[in-house]
Amino acid sequence: MASVALYDGMTHTTCTYDAHKGYDSASAVKPIVLGALLLAEGGHLTQEEQTLARKMVVNSDNAATTTLWKQLSDLSDPQKPDPVGIQRFLNAAGMKDTRLDPEGSWGLTQITAADQARLLKLFTGADNTVLSRQARTYALGLMRDVQDDQRWGTPAGAPKTSTIHVKNGWLQRSQYGPKDPFDRGDWKVNSMGAFTGDHHDYGLVVLTENNRVPTGQPAIYGWYYGIDTIEQVARAVHHDLFPAQSPSNGYEPPRPSTEETSSAAR
Repeated sequence: MASVALYDGMTHTTCTYDAHKGYDSASAVKPIVLGALLLAEGGHLTQEEQTLARKMVVNSDNAATTTLWKQLSDLSDPQKPDPVGIQRFLNAAGMKDTRLDPEGSWGLTQITAADQARLLKLFTGADNTVLSRQARTYALGLMRDVQDDQRWGTPAGAPKTSTIHVKNGWLQRSQYGPKDPFDRGDWKVNSMGAFTGDHHDYGLVVLTENNRVPTGQPAIYGWYYGIDTIEQVARAVHHDLFPAQSPSNGYEPPRPSTEETSSAAR
């Protein structure tokens, strides 16, 4: 299954496919956490918050995400942190489709392609109502600096003249899935990218699930299947928007290593 949301601010083009369907977020929720943090702190982060935010977005560090999630939560029940700060940001940003996990797991936040595209528009736009220009620039800077082996997905085929801002997420349904005929360890793989500079102002979100692990094959095959699905969509989109620049002169993302699958939710 896959859902797509595209907007192009230069041509005012919008294209969606099943964009309001909910998906487990995995690390695609991390830009939301960043937006919530910037809103809660008025755009002015402490040095410690900046360090955690960079680890969360640039390196997709789960421990840093959990720390910030708890900071933005009501901890009256430590077993079920109530992420009131996250919800406050979702309300302010108009992200009405997004649903936070009632058990407090940030990686199981239900996101939609439409809402993630709305978030990209917020970061790249000029509206200061939710976040200041400084805060939006900071958020985009972290997404621009995402480490090389996590820059796959929606950037595939993007014009090399564009500035790429990306955040991906991947989650295997169960580490024991291949042994269970009703849960074969399929993967959820998500990617969101904003492309700016040099007359570019567009965003693309592709969310996928049920990326099947073939019988008898290593689990990573399902992850790669999800990546390939997203990148096929991305290359088609970039080429249609900029046929002279993509794919002949488009960005070629590195193939992630098997080490990246070591975390249950990234």
